[in-house]
Amino acid sequence: MRRPQGALYGVNLLEKKGWAQKLREGKDYLWWRWRQAPRLRQFKDKHKGQDCFIIGNGPSLNKMDLSPLAHYHTFGLNKIYLIFDRVDLNLSYLVATNPFVIEQSKEIYPQLLFPIFLSWTASRHLFPPKEHLYYLHTLNIWSFYTDITQPICEGNTVTYVAMQIAYFMGFKRVFLIGVDHSFKQKGSAHEIQIYEGADENHFHPDYFKGQPWQLADVYGSEVSYHLANYHYLRDGRQIFDATVEGQLEVFPKIAYEEALTMARPKKHR
Repeated sequence: MRRPQGALYGVNLLEKKGWAQKLREGKDYLWWRWRQAPRLRQFKDKHKGQDCFIIGNGPSLNKMDLSPLAHYHTFGLNKIYLIFDRVDLNLSYLVATNPFVIEQSKEIYPQLLFPIFLSWTASRHLFPPKEHLYYLHTLNIWSFYTDITQPICEGNTVTYVAMQIAYFMGFKRVFLIGVDHSFKQKGSAHEIQIYEGADENHFHPDYFKGQPWQLADVYGSEVSYHLANYHYLRDGRQIFDATVEGQLEVFPKIAYEEALTMARPKKHR
């Protein structure tokens, strides 16, 4: 039975305080529904039965030989482009939802040549129309959503959004790497700070260095991951965690080398 994602978004919107905010968000939603949602339909079951890697941004990426990933379907996240100067990932897709990440990457994303999925509310005024930029409506009640042409949920981590996109595309198995799930931070989840010094939480020292960032919500992310795991398993699909020395304990763990053996490479046309 199809979940009424649009109806749930309507409930979520009505529960918010302030008519000005409701009207603004409602107007933005209708504009997205009319102009952006139809562009997402082309990705439905595009990779049905295939395998992919979701590449997190943890420092564990620096302990891995990433060059073999050029032969697989891959999702990069946020500022993964900072790694392009040392390895050619031949990335399939990129996903970004955090407003600080998107703002800090606004000169980069339009120049990339593969499909990029962005949060509509965080980026609608930042970019001119580009064929490779696609917009998701990520303001909805906390759940796992299987239809990205309807509002979905960010779930406290862009990795969760990538999992929902991969599900919509029909991927059978998803392999996580670089999802270290470990952060050196002091403060409350989602608190906005300026990152002082070299960034120790990501694969590149300049990732957030001297820039605003939001502290990770580790527990909230875990709740989302459990939801994703449930929905994948219920549909006969699976998510594996091949992160080197990762701290996440939700998905079955396998070695990165084993993941490369298990995953089916993408077919060359």
